[in-house]
Amino acid sequence: MKFLSFRAGGAAHYGAVDGNKVVDVGPRLKYPDLRALIAADAGAEAQRAAKGATADFTLDQIVFDPVIVNPDKIICVGLNYHEHLNETGMAKHAYPSIFGRWADTQVGHLQPLVKPRISEAFDYEAELVVIIGKGGRYIAQADAMKHIAGYSCYNDASVRDHQRHSSQWTPGKNFPGTGAFVPSW
Repeated sequence: MKFLSFRAGGAAHYGAVDGNKVVDVGPRLKYPDLRALIAADAGAEAQRAAKGATADFTLDQIVFDPVIVNPDKIICVGLNYHEHLNETGMAKHAYPSIFGRWADTQVGHLQPLVKPRISEAFDYEAELVVIIGKGGRYIAQADAMKHIAGYSCYNDASVRDHQRHSSQWTPGKNFPGTGAFVPSW
């Protein structure tokens, strides 16, 4: 089942999508948003609420928000694809590059990315998002999958000229409206 966050009638909602049908599970459950639902490990409850329910909306009646509109953290891993590493001409390192993204950099599916007017080097990157549902530390590799709530696709658009101003990528990855977070979960 695919979950999404969206707006309809000017109000924020979250729910499940099946084909063109959107079921708003928020009013059917006690969780204020998708992040709270995930934190409560209530995905099965949401699936039961959505299964067989009459659609509240169709896709053409909603505006997509980022899947998780209020993330606690957005941690990104850079230079982890060999083709991209070769494309950049950078040397392979023993450990991947880690950088953060801010919540206001995200837009929902089908929403336009915003090219900063101060950039001449706006570039796209297709990425896989792993949505962590259960936190932890020192997690054994064998237990890692138990902490994943779902997956999504992400367009990690980069403002390359600002990304290359220093060895830190954060400036080029955090312009508002430069990352598309879609409901492919």
